[in-house]
Amino acid sequence: MNNIKYLFLLFFCTHSLAMIIDNLDDIKADWTAISDQVMGGISEVNFNLIDDGNEKFYRLNGVVSTKNNGGFIQSRVNININSDNYEGLRIKVKGNNNDYYVHLRVPRMMPWNYYYAKFYASEEWSVVELPLKSFKFSRNQNISLKSSKINSIGLVAYGRNFYAELDIGNIELY
Repeated sequence: MNNIKYLFLLFFCTHSLAMIIDNLDDIKADWTAISDQVMGGISEVNFNLIDDGNEKFYRLNGVVSTKNNGGFIQSRVNININSDNYEGLRIKVKGNNNDYYVHLRVPRMMPWNYYYAKFYASEEWSVVELPLKSFKFSRNQNISLKSSKINSIGLVAYGRNFYAELDIGNIELY
């Protein structure tokens, strides 16, 4: 019986500290889709809410092209955290067996700077946990990242010519 109480307490404590960004149900974020077309590229982006009858999820898809110095599509959401108590980002994803990225931005950051972490999205749903300490700064500088400073989260297909398809079922800070 004590083991059951301990497991319940552990589950409650672990999950009660999470900040849900979007669960596609009662908490929905205001996502924006952008591509390298903002800087002259030719990549094409789509971002849609899909309800397949069994579950709801977002789909980021499109053609990523490196022509015209381009090479990205992304969906981004602005957030306001106001706490340093979060250790990472947890996302439920599936995709088309490709690498994708999460880009985190903080205030007063130049448009070409961001913190990033790479993850793989297979054809099956999986939960990916990305500790904040694993994020790298785009300018190869060692600058620490605090959760309270994060003001946007981007899910990104980047860096090579390919067809991207990334499904997002949930996103939260833990």
